[in-house]
Amino acid sequence: MAKHKISTISAIMLTLSIVVSYITSSFPRTFINETKSATLINIVYITILVLFIILIFCNLFKRFPGLDLLDISKFLGGNILKDIIGSFFIMYFTISSSIMLRNFCESLVVIYYPLTNYVFIILMFIFSISLVNRLDFSSTLNVSSIVFPLVLISALLLFCGNLDNFSFKRIYPILGDGFYNTFILGLKNIGAFGGICYLYFLPPMLKEPQKFKKIAVISVIATGLFIFLCVATLLFMFSFFITTDEVMPLFSAARYIEFGTFFQRFESVFLLIWIISFCCFLSITCKFSTNIFNKMFNLSDMKAMSNIFILLIFALSLLPQNYAIANFLETNIYRYLRIAVGFILGITILILANIKKKKVGEKD
Repeated sequence: MAKHKISTISAIMLTLSIVVSYITSSFPRTFINETKSATLINIVYITILVLFIILIFCNLFKRFPGLDLLDISKFLGGNILKDIIGSFFIMYFTISSSIMLRNFCESLVVIYYPLTNYVFIILMFIFSISLVNRLDFSSTLNVSSIVFPLVLISALLLFCGNLDNFSFKRIYPILGDGFYNTFILGLKNIGAFGGICYLYFLPPMLKEPQKFKKIAVISVIATGLFIFLCVATLLFMFSFFITTDEVMPLFSAARYIEFGTFFQRFESVFLLIWIISFCCFLSITCKFSTNIFNKMFNLSDMKAMSNIFILLIFALSLLPQNYAIANFLETNIYRYLRIAVGFILGITILILANIKKKKVGEKD
């Protein structure tokens, strides 16, 4: 994958494609459940905090131009640390993909295919990404660059098309359940910015590595705006989402859109766009996992390893016994995994590597 350099726009779209998969599932409902009427304030607060973290993150990368987290880990602790960090991220990518795949397919079963076993829906996605991964990675990037603007347009249509159904009084009380819930307990919503994990491995792939900071900052701001737009739509429309376990809440919002008597029932178009975007997410995750594994063991046959990771994602997606367990894993366990791996582990490695780099420079 490193042989195919990624443009700045494609890199931004790649990161945002990861976010779409979170937001089109159950994350908006989780936000509202936990921070109530203060959800929008919490999103602004979290976005500013992540933007501050990402600026530190980019500054830490300055001492290692053109290197990714695996190269930096090797500098810090040799091949052993590199393999450990690589294993953690492979685990994170495969587990996240499998959980998201299971929940997304379960949602499709509830919405459109109540008489179909979810395993067959999962197999359709597995078959699709196995075909996609036989193509050049640039094809996935090109599709992501086309699909995300469509996803953004769908989010704008969801917001604008439902203005008549909004009740803006639902933002009161402003601080929801209080300052502590909004700004302290609400810190765990930082997990919504899980796309930061993919930034760790982008520098060697970029056509213009010097624009890495620009890519990271734009990705965070765009992610914050996208989340804000989607959550605002649900918050202003459905007060009952605070206590319900509605499947794919954004899809429910899409059912209310009507532009005259001719343009109705837009939700199927939205769902098609989200499905294509989700396929891009699975393909990107599989490619990153394969690239990390090949870099750890200096392998050359990436296609064979890609198929192994696809099968692993399929197997893991079947482990939860039912949708309730899969949903619990996504909204609780997986969110903390994103924070632990994406923020704490990655940035800790960068800080330690910078300290060592500074000491080595002083000795020289």
